[in-house]
Amino acid sequence: MPHSPLLNRIGIRLPIIQAPMAGTSSPAMAAAVSEAGGLGSIGVGAVDAEQARAMIEAVRERTARPLNVNLFCHRPATSDADVEQAWIARMRAEFEALGASPPVTLTEIYRSSVNDEAMLHMLLETRPAVVSLHFGLLPGPALRALHDAGITLFATATSLAEARRIEEAGIDAIVAQGWEAGGHRGIFDPDQPDDLLGTFALTRLLVRETRLPIIAAGGIMDGAGIAAALDLGATAAQLGTAFVGCDESLADEGYRATLASEAAQHTMMTRAISGRPARSLANRFTAIGATVADGAVPAYPFAYDLGKALHAAGKARGEYGYGAQWAGQGAPLARFMPAAALVATLARELEEARATP
Repeated sequence: MPHSPLLNRIGIRLPIIQAPMAGTSSPAMAAAVSEAGGLGSIGVGAVDAEQARAMIEAVRERTARPLNVNLFCHRPATSDADVEQAWIARMRAEFEALGASPPVTLTEIYRSSVNDEAMLHMLLETRPAVVSLHFGLLPGPALRALHDAGITLFATATSLAEARRIEEAGIDAIVAQGWEAGGHRGIFDPDQPDDLLGTFALTRLLVRETRLPIIAAGGIMDGAGIAAALDLGATAAQLGTAFVGCDESLADEGYRATLASEAAQHTMMTRAISGRPARSLANRFTAIGATVADGAVPAYPFAYDLGKALHAAGKARGEYGYGAQWAGQGAPLARFMPAAALVATLARELEEARATP
């Protein structure tokens, strides 16, 4: 297997990183991936510091191998009551069809890590091998404190401009997230133009134009995809959708069934579910999103407050089409097996791909 200073520093054998996937990846999944030689990850953007600590401890009960803990570093949300009330009114019929009522008001259900001192202190105490940042960066003092604690830092970039900001901030590696990627797009400012760069174009651009190790992310589902990313100069590949169908995934039965269906061939980028652009399997919620302008959707995570309530109402009636069924464009290539078996399969495929002339 190819080795690099970054992989050696973290202490992993394989250039395979399981994407954090808040709400879908689990401590059991992260532990299984790390035990198999990759880098397991958990996303803590949807929980508070003590819940995050419990997740880290749950991983460490299963493995002593390295762990990546992912933070959401979005600009703290600003409420717009008029947009939020209009969104509630627009979605009322969806709730009523399910025998439910929408929320009366929307709340900021997730706190950004940029101003979460409790989360920072917890990470400094628990010292995971890697802390990765999505939607932006932490303030300089927080980055320095994490580095001083011996923690390796990753940050997501969707463009060269974002990558340069990451490099200037002293981050150790860049996750190059292509337009193909499932889940929330890591763009720093979702209201600015997006060049929609694909994974391989972005990876090669960042390999050439920055000095940092690049981790390719988006649409990579098998060993051949990992090999292609490495051939472009990436140090490792990050896979998310590939792990959604694993036994340890927290994806519910509706999510799994949709991933295994024809809908996997029609992923869509939408703001409607959470308030930020995110790629999902085609479902009832993405169909709604296709009919509304971005400005009609409340800011993240206010929109997610309604999105989660609608999914809960649907799920109670056996309707899973309002779920956040995040998946990338490689979704039709998904496989269903334990996480350790998937890592072993990916490693074998990578060896075979690199051995082929």
